[in-house]
Parts: sequence; C-alpha cells; structure tokens
Amino acid sequence: MSQTSTSRAGLTYSVLLTLGMIIVIGSALGFQYIGGYIPCALCLEQRQPYYYGIPVAIVAALTAAMGMPSWITRTLLAIAGIMMVVGGGIGVYHAGVEWHFWAGPTTCSTTASSMTQNAGDLLNELSTIKGPSCTEAALRVLGLSMAGWNVIASVILAAIAFMGVKKAG
Repeated sequence: MSQTSTSRAGLTYSVLLTLGMIIVIGSALGFQYIGGYIPCALCLEQRQPYYYGIPVAIVAALTAAMGMPSWITRTLLAIAGIMMVVGGGIGVYHAGVEWHFWAGPTTCSTTASSMTQNAGDLLNELSTIKGPSCTEAALRVLGLSMAGWNVIASVILAAIAFMGVKKAG
C-alpha cells in the first residue's frame, strides 16, 4: 500500500470513529438534557472513554490528514480502540448490575428524591441527594438498556478503530 492510501485509510477510520463516538455521547447527553433521564453513577462512568477517546480520534485524523508517519495514526487509533473496549467492559458491568447478576458499587444504591421547596435546605440537599440507582434501567429499547446499547456501540467503535490500525499500516 502506498503512503497516500495508508494516510487515506487512517483518515477515513479516524473520522468514522470520531463521528461514531460523537453520535453515541451526543445521544446520551440528549437523553439526559432533552429527555430528562437522569444518569446514574455507572452511566456517567461509561461516558468517560468517549470524553477521552474523541480528542484522541480527532488527533489521529489530523495526523493522517497531515501525512504524518502512519505509526502515529495507528497508535492513536489503537489507544482509542482500547478506550472503547474499556467502555464496553463498563457497559457489561452496568448491564449485569441492572439484571442483578452482581452488586453495583455503593454509589449506586440510592435513588434521587424530590428537591426541597425550602431555600434554606437547598444547599444541604444538594450535598446529600444522589442520582438514581444503577440497578434499575431507566429505559429499555428492544430489551436492552442504555448500558446494553453502549456495549454494542463500544464493540462496533472498537472494531472500527482496530480495522483502522490494520488498514493504515
């Protein structure tokens, strides 16, 4: 493969990976801010690989677009792919907690209660109210919770990243 075709492959896979991650995290944020679904502690944890992976994938795309050595693009794609594998692992853990296969972390054991109407108690409640329980799926689509869908998205995105590693070589 010529340098141009490996750069083009690296760019293509980096852009696909970036767009895919943006769509997934954008969907999660949309469910939160538009749909009103309050994320639990594990939901927030599942977002971390995306928050870190998007900039890595963008830099991978830039290195490919600038014609830098392919090993740089491939390394960045591999790092982003590993992040997606980790995100998928967190999703499997969260889905297992929802299906009661194993216990979740203690930060997931309480549910949110309504906020006080008394302004004097507001600061106290802000420090004591926790997000919803990780053990109950807020929404299931085709039998899968958001955590389950995150596993599928993470596996697909990891596959894109690792195919990019192979093709950009």
